[in-house]
Amino acid sequence: MCGIVGYVGQRDAAEILLEGLHRLEYRGYDSAGIAVFGENGIAIRKKAGRVTELAQLLERQPAIGSVGIGHTRWATHGAATDINSHPHVGGNGDVVVVHNGVIENYATLKDKLQERGYVFRSSTDTEVVAHLIAHQLEELIKLGDDPTDVKTAVTAVEASIKVLKGTYGLGILFRDLPGLLIGARAGSPLVVGVGKGEYFLASDSGPLVGHTSEIVYLSDNELVVLTPDEMKLTHRDSGKMVPSIQVLDQAAADSDLGEFEHYMLKEIYEQPTTIENALRGRLDDDAATAKFGDVNLTVQQLRRIDRVVLTACGTSWHSGLVGEYLIEEFARIPVEVEYASEFRYRNAPLSETTMIFAITQSGETADTLAAMRESQRKGHSTLAICNVVGSTIAREADGGIYLHAGPEIGVASTKAFTSQVAVLTLLALYFGRIRNMSYGAGQRIISHLRAMPETIQRSFACHDAVKEVAQKYYGADNFLYLGRNYNFPVALEGALKLKEISYIHAEGYPAAEMKHGPIALVDENTPSVFVIPRCGLYPKVMSNLEEVKARKGPIIAIACEGDDQIARFADDVIFVPDVEDYLQPIVTAIPLQLLAYEIALLRGCNVDRPRNLAKSVTVE
Repeated sequence: MCGIVGYVGQRDAAEILLEGLHRLEYRGYDSAGIAVFGENGIAIRKKAGRVTELAQLLERQPAIGSVGIGHTRWATHGAATDINSHPHVGGNGDVVVVHNGVIENYATLKDKLQERGYVFRSSTDTEVVAHLIAHQLEELIKLGDDPTDVKTAVTAVEASIKVLKGTYGLGILFRDLPGLLIGARAGSPLVVGVGKGEYFLASDSGPLVGHTSEIVYLSDNELVVLTPDEMKLTHRDSGKMVPSIQVLDQAAADSDLGEFEHYMLKEIYEQPTTIENALRGRLDDDAATAKFGDVNLTVQQLRRIDRVVLTACGTSWHSGLVGEYLIEEFARIPVEVEYASEFRYRNAPLSETTMIFAITQSGETADTLAAMRESQRKGHSTLAICNVVGSTIAREADGGIYLHAGPEIGVASTKAFTSQVAVLTLLALYFGRIRNMSYGAGQRIISHLRAMPETIQRSFACHDAVKEVAQKYYGADNFLYLGRNYNFPVALEGALKLKEISYIHAEGYPAAEMKHGPIALVDENTPSVFVIPRCGLYPKVMSNLEEVKARKGPIIAIACEGDDQIARFADDVIFVPDVEDYLQPIVTAIPLQLLAYEIALLRGCNVDRPRNLAKSVTVE
């Protein structure tokens, strides 16, 4: 939630900061601001609203200089106002701070600082950090330390972060040190971009693309000191560290819209490629199984696993539900799918032969990261299924599997969901083959998986039909989504997509559960979306569909090509290619993604940046 960008070098800082904030706006867009070190000190420009409004302010009131920090905010403490926008000032302008995360003990610290005479102007927890650093700086100066010495500033920051409880990613400027930028991290991601005579700071690698190809990921409790000519990295406990420089493997085009109007639509249409990337190099025809490079466990260790826990949030939790069906069917291993936000606080009984998988697109989801760390603390093998290389979860997991889906900018996840399902299918195949699955069954699964990119491409033929359905129902206030077996999680995911970007209330259920309460919601104004491809439970779902039809509920059916029966009962039918039951979630998710997209457009909603949401939930 929230995005940070910083620059120290020789170029126009405001231009670089503004560009970076535009790229980070998916992380937060309640307000935005920058602070730039110029000839007359630190100039601050901030504005509630989108980054474009900040850009307009900068046109009227330029901020000139070659060192600066910027921030785009997703409000946690205090409303989205100009005053609550970052950056925040500490002391009498001694310190300027931008912050991601939540300071849990800010109220106690604020009381103490107010007693010492510090005046607070905002409702944010971040202003506490700014005043705290200013106070520590003041105390050091009283002891004779030089305010123009970098060491004094570093000491003030180190003393301050030691008393902070919660999470933070910080970018800090000092009035008396015009060529200095300090970053600090605990629980909220930060990455440094390495240039020639310049350095960049950001909350993810997006703003660095096109500026540098070398980056350093900060770990928790690390602090980085940046000047145009030097980077120094220290750890709270172990002191000075040697930075581990990695290659930023991302092209600027990956984050461009290209021919598409919105990132969400672009990412929906990228799914043939992203599924191909998820499968590439992982299909072993000779052994009729899947193969992974970074699981970091032997076959013997994996054979001992007799229980799997998949922990995740949001869309990733839905993919985990599909994974439960897959692993239990293919490998006969009991699987539980846990909300990470609940799992981290439960003392769940886990045996030595239980394996934990953390599923996440960003690799920074606060609850998933905490759940993974709790599992590791108790000695359990904890692997990750993750999209973002170098993210905290990817680095801290005992091993894992990357999605290779590329940057996902749209807040509503699309291509990450289908990639996660594809990887979980591979995982189920792998577990199945080291247990009881036959060679022939493994070969058939590989054959079906290999055909998926082309199958997904064919599924886009439904888009025109989706537009017609959206035009018919976009005025509805409520939707029901219904499916069985593998398509129950798809119903949940379809309902979530509609809620996220169109603000229509929607609920997903197993179709058979209709009679146990939700059927009371059915009326002529509430469309029911039935995910009903051909499968063993087709007659059962059809019976549920007829129950809704008998109560005059409008029915939208997601059905297989060639299904002649469904049209006699459904008001509208969207056809998708016919695939094996276990691959249906990848195919049936696509029309539901498109339906949410088209309805949101018709309702005038911001598709890529829906209200109240941020892409990466890095605070609890």
